[in-house]
Amino acid sequence: MSTDVLVLNGPNLGRLGRREPQIYGTLTHAGLRAHLTEAGRDLGLDVEVRQTDAEAEMISWLHEAADNRIPVVINPAAWSHYSIAIADAVAQLEAPVIEVHLSNIAQREEFRHHSVVSAYVTGTIIGLGASGYDYALAHLASLIDQEAEGPSDPPQIRPGSVHGAITGRRRGDPTTSSDSQD
Repeated sequence: MSTDVLVLNGPNLGRLGRREPQIYGTLTHAGLRAHLTEAGRDLGLDVEVRQTDAEAEMISWLHEAADNRIPVVINPAAWSHYSIAIADAVAQLEAPVIEVHLSNIAQREEFRHHSVVSAYVTGTIIGLGASGYDYALAHLASLIDQEAEGPSDPPQIRPGSVHGAITGRRRGDPTTSSDSQD
């Protein structure tokens, strides 16, 4: 049985691949959706990726996640920096929520340095490009596994498991020629 996870992307992220590729990369949102759906499956997660430029729609998705205790990976994009409405909706989530930013917002324009959403999330991943989503999914999977097993030490992600989610193979896999080419 897999666990449902929502990956929610905010404004302008539907333009991935065309919008400032020097900052956001060349992966399209459709490519990101396909990759995360498959990566989630490999982690035992049923991932649904959504994107909207409408704040009200994002809030309704967050309410849906809150009402159904669905774990969330969110890239609130520009809303991170000013939307108290998005922050308030994230604050209602009881399941784990990971905030992801493709770029390192701490190295960009000053207005991007602060996220009003960060105070309400389980963790934040910034500046790792699209692989930040993979780390977020791997962490959610480890949290879900830990919850099923009962209380213990905080979950830890083994780097090889994330590498496998990102590339579709594990480090040290004898079918690969060299890990240094990653």
